[in-house]
Amino acid sequence: MPRYAVFGQPIAHSQSPRIHAMFGAQLGIAVDYRAIEAGHGGFTHALDAFARDGGVGANVTLPLKADAFALCATRSDRAQRCGSVNTLVRDGDDWRGDSTDGIGFLRDLERLGFDACGRRVLLLGAGGAARAVAFALADAGARELMIVNRTRERTTELARALRFDGAFGCELAQVGTLDGRYDLVVNATSAGHDGEAFALPPRLLERDALGYDLSYGRAAQSFLAWAREAGAKTASDGLGMLVEQAAESFAIWHGRRPDTGAILAALRD
Repeated sequence: MPRYAVFGQPIAHSQSPRIHAMFGAQLGIAVDYRAIEAGHGGFTHALDAFARDGGVGANVTLPLKADAFALCATRSDRAQRCGSVNTLVRDGDDWRGDSTDGIGFLRDLERLGFDACGRRVLLLGAGGAARAVAFALADAGARELMIVNRTRERTTELARALRFDGAFGCELAQVGTLDGRYDLVVNATSAGHDGEAFALPPRLLERDALGYDLSYGRAAQSFLAWAREAGAKTASDGLGMLVEQAAESFAIWHGRRPDTGAILAALRD
């Protein structure tokens, strides 16, 4: 049977194997999908071993999305634009890369009743998933995108890569000096993963703002608590995005897209 997997570090917490098993059961497709622990140093070796053992498709999560991009012989247009790969497809002796994070994010925003067109967005982070989200928001017509990261270099590079007049960069240390309020605040950093309180000036949020963390479960709780306390109308973790991007990957591999609503409801329960 063709094999599929998700690579990352840490990976034991991943819901992806369960999600793809549920997709397969829903559509009557037998799926062999597992989680494989791999960091920067061992990813190439682990991916080669996976391919030799029948691996034909894989997802990639933290911290390997840039590594996966570099390993691909060919890439989709959206992966090439954002410089990030989270979905791999075996193509002969090589890997073809794609990025489903951006479309997964926008589909979850739609589920939440939020339209990014014409909105001011504060994006925290400039890593692989943040890059995919940034390009998706620009394509969706966001009016302004302020990218915040610990170092200005990465935010400046991403803002320039977007080729979007409304994209700006800011160091995390200067976030308190930002002027105005944002309709959407997206946390694409690891802040909060260690359980410490998440802190940003509450005045950054518009009254009807959405606070969204790309993480899910315990890792998202600190940011979500801050968003609610700061007055966000809606606060959501990234479980919906995880399901939506997984569905996009599943469709790439199997040619059929599952009903994500039913799967997300089952996971929430």
